[in-house]
Amino acid sequence: MKTLIAFFSRADENYFGGSMRYIKVGNTEVAVGKIRELIEADVFKIEMKKPYSPVYMTCIDEAKKDLQAKARPELVSYPDSLDGYDTVILAYPNYWGTIPMAVATFLERYDFSGKTILPLCTNEGSGMGGSERTVKQCAPGADVKRGLAVTGSDAANCKSAVERWLKSNRVM
Repeated sequence: MKTLIAFFSRADENYFGGSMRYIKVGNTEVAVGKIRELIEADVFKIEMKKPYSPVYMTCIDEAKKDLQAKARPELVSYPDSLDGYDTVILAYPNYWGTIPMAVATFLERYDFSGKTILPLCTNEGSGMGGSERTVKQCAPGADVKRGLAVTGSDAANCKSAVERWLKSNRVM
């Protein structure tokens, strides 16, 4: 079984349980690092051609506008194919209770029929939100498993939770 980790992550100014802090590596990317310590997998970073603002409050306004418009932001690059993968670990932050629209852009580009998607969602208290449902809508035919919600500000300490989740989904 071959696995791809596809993730969207945002550095810059971020929200950490009541305050703002500048970070060089986004919380979701930190969580992906913990996955990579546990399993071998190819990795694809979902990056927007026109990234959101580095200022947190401006970023969330931009993300909300994209959600309301059902925008599909153009990405910097795309994998040629996902044909060689059985499982896709899809990691993203919770934006307005769902996936970032760049993740929808990624999902809607490919046929996920017969593939398993394992969602991992970083957040600061809103959990998975409705993101699992949105992933199912954007990737028809995929077997979308129950996701793992990781508190973003504690992503550096999520390795044991990630390990249990991967084992429960028979990825390790």
